[in-house]
Amino acid sequence: MTNIKEDIMKKIKPGARVRVYEGTTPFEGLVIARKHGSEDGATFTVRAILAGVGVEKIYPLHSPAITKVEVISSPKKVHRAKLYFVRGMPAHRIRKKIGVSV
Repeated sequence: MTNIKEDIMKKIKPGARVRVYEGTTPFEGLVIARKHGSEDGATFTVRAILAGVGVEKIYPLHSPAITKVEVISSPKKVHRAKLYFVRGMPAHRIRKKIGVSV
């Protein structure tokens, strides 16, 4: 049903840095939200800064369009389930706050 392996699914959590491949095009960014666990409608939101503009993409966890997901780094600690507060922060403050490179 899904191209994402079970162990990778468990690593996709808020604060993780991931590279998502839709076909051959990668989108690399910070996971700011994961919704609905591992059920059929589960999604995760990835945020990146492209050309000085914040871009967010919401990916269904069980999408056949996703060919591969690489977890680049995981956070040491994140005390929130949704990291929406990073939307208004510069990269150096995000790194300091959650301990992950952006």
